[in-house]
Amino acid sequence: MAEKITINIKEQQGRLDAILAKEDIPYSRTVLADWIQDGTVLVNQKKVKRSYKVVSGDTVTLTPPEVQNTAIVAEDIPLSIVYEDNDLIVVNKPQGMVVHPAAGHTSGTLVNALLYHAPLSTINGEFRPGIVHRIDRDTSGLLMVAKNDEAHQALSAQLKDHKNQRIYYALVRGEFTEESGTINAPIARHKVDRKKQAVQSGGREAITHFEVLKRYVGYTLLKVQLETGRTHQIRVHMTYIGHPVVGDPVYGSAQKLPGVNLEGQLLHAKTLSLIQPKTHEELTFNSPLPAYFEAALDTLTPII
Repeated sequence: MAEKITINIKEQQGRLDAILAKEDIPYSRTVLADWIQDGTVLVNQKKVKRSYKVVSGDTVTLTPPEVQNTAIVAEDIPLSIVYEDNDLIVVNKPQGMVVHPAAGHTSGTLVNALLYHAPLSTINGEFRPGIVHRIDRDTSGLLMVAKNDEAHQALSAQLKDHKNQRIYYALVRGEFTEESGTINAPIARHKVDRKKQAVQSGGREAITHFEVLKRYVGYTLLKVQLETGRTHQIRVHMTYIGHPVVGDPVYGSAQKLPGVNLEGQLLHAKTLSLIQPKTHEELTFNSPLPAYFEAALDTLTPII
């Protein structure tokens, strides 16, 4: 059974779910929110809501439930593995593949494929074994996966402390006048469409850095570096500044290119750096742009 976690509230202020997200706890915010709901997380030995505002003197206890044998079926699905050792896997996820199963969608995901290939960490819930961070279904590129709980905790801590480098290439609509910039705008769930995220006052801090790589007539190829990792962060931030990612069906009104059949947004997780949990070696990985991304660029007219 996982060890009980106790947090004594002293100077921390705010909602319980937000406080837990800031603590060094190796579980995702979504998992913690579910646990608050079912009473796995207690305040002063009492069940409370996620919105409970902590006060000085509160004692928060988290008792992780016993890990159940996963019902997810391991599937022999081809994987593009960039790196693997005893602790982790770095995989190049294709566009169109969902990262992990969810209700009503339990097969054909990256997790199904990974379970066939190797054992995975168990601390992030039944449907997300090994998953330290995610990229969207229609975003391609590099993803790190933990093979054991110790590695998962270490990699999660690196993400939280901004010790990883995550660089994306994105083709966006419109022409930039600046060479580089930073978008610092908080993100929260959309107030009307709960499947979307949006820039909103009071949301979670979200910081995105961008640099112009190449200019085209009507479009710009950007190198984008995440400082934080909010859901749909790049897509939301690019739309917020008026340059939606091309092909984004949710935030960009499915921006299309003339004569090009896009399956989703032109967004690729190109570079990933991490620190190996056991050896502490700094590792950096790169993946080339997918053929469909290169083909789309070839249809554009460069600005010299």
